[in-house]
Amino acid sequence: MSIEPDDVHAIEAQLGRVPRSIHEIGHRCPCGNPDVVTTEPRLDDGTPFPTTFYLTCPRAAGMIGTLEASGLMKEMSARLEEDPELAAAYRAAHEAYLAARTAIADEKGQSVEEIAGISAGGMPDRVKCLHVLAGQSLAQGRGVNPLGDEVLDLLGDWWESGPCVPRDGRSTTSSGTQDG
Repeated sequence: MSIEPDDVHAIEAQLGRVPRSIHEIGHRCPCGNPDVVTTEPRLDDGTPFPTTFYLTCPRAAGMIGTLEASGLMKEMSARLEEDPELAAAYRAAHEAYLAARTAIADEKGQSVEEIAGISAGGMPDRVKCLHVLAGQSLAQGRGVNPLGDEVLDLLGDWWESGPCVPRDGRSTTSSGTQDG
């Protein structure tokens, strides 16, 4: 998905900083804002960056942080050890993640040997970051990462109360004026 100027403003407001090396919008929230950006595998400053699907929505990220604090990652990791079908599907998600990063690297003429074979979120053997798993499920679609899909199911409709930031990324004060 293409990146519009209002997208960049919204992402800046979501992250509280200038976004780095966005390749494209990975997923758009039903509210209209980006909620996942697809990041280039090598940042503009040359740093290798393994997090291809970066969750930007602070509301979803906060809710996922609560899930992480609940011990869910440990439970999911234990299930990977006990359930061969789940482990195989999670390994396939890892491979899909790597394939997406490789496609971006090829398109951009980048080489990222430093992170070859490394996806994100603990894949393929453990669960280390639910934000990454949810970001992959949003960007690559349900059915790609079973644990990312579970995270999204637990979040429910996080966008129902409206956008996490205004579409143009600018806050509205109580007087109705925009600040910048």
